[in-house]
Order: sequence, then structure tokens, then C-alpha cells
Amino acid sequence: MHASDTVPGDAIPGLASRQLAWQVLQAVAAGAYADAALERELASLARAGGGLSAADRGLATEIAYGAIRQRLLLDGWIDALGKVSAQRQPPALRWLLHVGLYQLLFSDRVPAAAAVSTTVALAKRVGLGRLAPVVNGMLRSLLRRRERLAGTPPCTEEPWDGLPLPADAAAALALRRSLPPWLSAELLGWLPPQRAEAFALACNAVPALDLRVNPLRTSRDELLARFTAAGVAARALPGTPHGLTLLERVGDPRDLPGYAEGLWCVQDRSAQAIAPLLDPRPGQRILDACAAPGGKSTHLAELIGDHGELWALDRSEARLRRLDRNAERLGLTSIRSLALDATALAEAKPHWCGCFDRVLLDAPCSGLGTLARHPDARWRITPDAIDGLVTLQRQLLEALLPLLAPGGRLVYATCTVEPRENGGLIAALLQAHPGWSLLEERQWWPEPPAGERGGGDGFYAAVLQGPA
Repeated sequence: MHASDTVPGDAIPGLASRQLAWQVLQAVAAGAYADAALERELASLARAGGGLSAADRGLATEIAYGAIRQRLLLDGWIDALGKVSAQRQPPALRWLLHVGLYQLLFSDRVPAAAAVSTTVALAKRVGLGRLAPVVNGMLRSLLRRRERLAGTPPCTEEPWDGLPLPADAAAALALRRSLPPWLSAELLGWLPPQRAEAFALACNAVPALDLRVNPLRTSRDELLARFTAAGVAARALPGTPHGLTLLERVGDPRDLPGYAEGLWCVQDRSAQAIAPLLDPRPGQRILDACAAPGGKSTHLAELIGDHGELWALDRSEARLRRLDRNAERLGLTSIRSLALDATALAEAKPHWCGCFDRVLLDAPCSGLGTLARHPDARWRITPDAIDGLVTLQRQLLEALLPLLAPGGRLVYATCTVEPRENGGLIAALLQAHPGWSLLEERQWWPEPPAGERGGGDGFYAAVLQGPA
């Protein structure tokens, strides 16, 4: 069943939102990416004439993304409340229960009675009517258990209160914060317990929407003034000369003031710190080796005043077309895109060896620093996959070192916190290439939210300088 099966004008308010969220959960379980599945279901619903209001789209997004993030904890509640474990439930019922349980445990704007009644109604609507009593019974059982705890000190009202927790610290962290058990165990090896808890909390936050002002067309103060005049709440980001963050949820960011004029682009605050590490200067020849979708390429072009030769390389022509459109919107003309695998660049362009003053490798990685932004990513990543990524990252670095001019600068960056992909990889590279030096190394960890907003993605960067 897809969103197009929804009949416009549903008699039960909010039922279409819950159905759309349920369909997204099923699609992600079948292998789809969460953002693509949500976009597809919303488009299908709109084509059928049953488009959702902005408020209902927001509710559907909150339930879908939130339930995906909290999958392990929601399964833990099914295991505790039901006669059949979550893994043995029919998938359609399992995800339906997640829709209801998420609202009861995490959503402040949905009354408990509405969460129960709409989930039961949805069961009947989507062909699970014979299981509606099971849905009703489990959700009400959760409420009764939580109500019994309400007056028992200490009353923290955490979403796992009333759920038996494992004695093992890593397993307990995984269940409480809905992290893959392998990642929870790794975290406690990398960080002290308090910081591991903060990382896990940040992974479940609603990510902030950060923007980077295009200094070639406006200033941050001028853009903030335009936003204020339009009723858009925003503030400057400390530590970033051109960054600002939105303080309230918005619909399509492209509808905000200044987008069409190329006054800004979307870029996370941590990502905005990467391009300046290259110390790019006007007139230089610069290579962005894994460039798409282009946030750092356009940042580099802005930093050199759009004066220089900046090659944006990526394997995907489709993603490079997106980069080209964004560069055009921002009024940048120094960027030249090339669809090519960076590991084959020296062979394909031998005359480029030793020609670049600056090289940026924002490498493919596990993305463990962006789990808040990609709700389904935590369930896709495996330790074996990370092993393969480390091999690829080393291959990319080895392929790019010969392209740098004598004394040039290379920045290796990832959006992960996995040491093997970051400091461990760079240490091994420097040992193999003693003529290279490490000028700077930084690790940004995801920050817990301030209010309901996140504090930036996790990133790593190493600034390398080649032999003169």
C-alpha cells in the first residue's frame, strides 16, 4: 500500500500522516533510504489529490524519522509487552506498533488517547483489522506501566522507564539510546561514559538547519536583516564567519529569502570549518577530489573570491550536475566539474601530477558523525563495511598525493568519528611517506542539542603538507 491509496478527506484527523509514516518505515526496512522514501510517499499522495498540510507533513516526518532512529528501543518495548518478540512479529504489524509506541514515548504534541486511537484505526484501514485488539492492548499496556511508575521516585520520565535494562553497560546504552550494539560498545572504548552518552543523545536530536552566507553577494548581517524582516528566526553561528542557523522549523528552505539570488546555501556548521583549513588563495589551482554535491567546492570558490582554477571531481555525473546548478545559482564561475574516479585521476590526467596548490579529499566514509541527519544510517553501517572504507580511503590518498605541487597542502576530511578512518589512517599514511608532515588534526564530535536543535555534525580533518 502506498500513500496514493489514501482517500482525500479522511474522517479521522491525522490518520493520513500516520499511514504515510508507516509506509516510510516499511520502505526503509526493505532497503530504501529514509529521505528518499519520505519524498516518494509525499509525492505519491500529492499526485492522488490527497496532499498533506504543512502541519501534517511535519507530523509524518517526525513520526517516520523518529521511529527509525528509535527502532531498537521500540523493539525493546514490543519484546517486553508482547507475547511475540519484535523480530518475530509480522513486519507490517511491527512497524505499525512503532508508529504508536513512538508517539506515546516521544511526541509531546500528540495526546496519548489520539496516539492509541489513530494507530488502532490505521490497523483497520490497512488490512490489519484482526490484529487491532493486539495493537490496542499493547499500547494501553505501555500506558498502564508508565502510569504506575509516574509517582515512583526518581521520576525521570525517560522513554525507557519501566523497561528492563541489560546489566552490560554497552548493551544498556544501545537499548536506551537506540544504537547498534556494536557501535555502543565502540563508543565506550573511544570515550568516557558521560561523553558516550552525549554522543548518543546528539545522534537522536533533530538536526539544526545551518546556512553559509555567500560573501561575494551579501554579508551575514544583511541576510539576517532580510530574514528578520520576513519573520524567519535565525542567529549567527559563533566560530564561523559566514554561518548562521535557523531557530525554528521551516518548510522548503528554497522558499527562504535570498535563495534564488544565490545569497546562501545549506551547509552544516562543522562542514563549514573544512574548506578554510586548506588556506586557499586567489589564483591557486585547487582540486576537490570527491566533490559532489558541492558544498565544499562552492565554499572554496567563495574563499578565493572566485579567482582561480577549481576542479570539482566526482564519479557521479548526476551529482555533479547538481553541483553545477548550485554554483550557477551562487554566481561562481571558477569551478570546473569532471566526472572521474579519483583513484584513476593520475593515470587519466598524467599532466596534472604536481600541478595543484591545494587538494581536498572529503572521503567516502561511514558517516558516524551524521547519524542525526540520516535516521536510517545507524542500521546500515557494519564493522565489515568500515574495513572496506578504510581500504578505499587509503587508495584515494595514495592516488592524490602525486597531484600536489611541491610544498602544497592537502586536507583529508570525513564526517565520521571512527578512529580507523581518521587518525589511524593518517598515522599509517605518514609512516609510509616520511617526507609529508601533519600541520593540524581536528575531530569534531556531534554535540547534544540546545533545546531541540542539534549542535553540528561530527567531522574529522587532517591538514597535510607535502615535501618542498
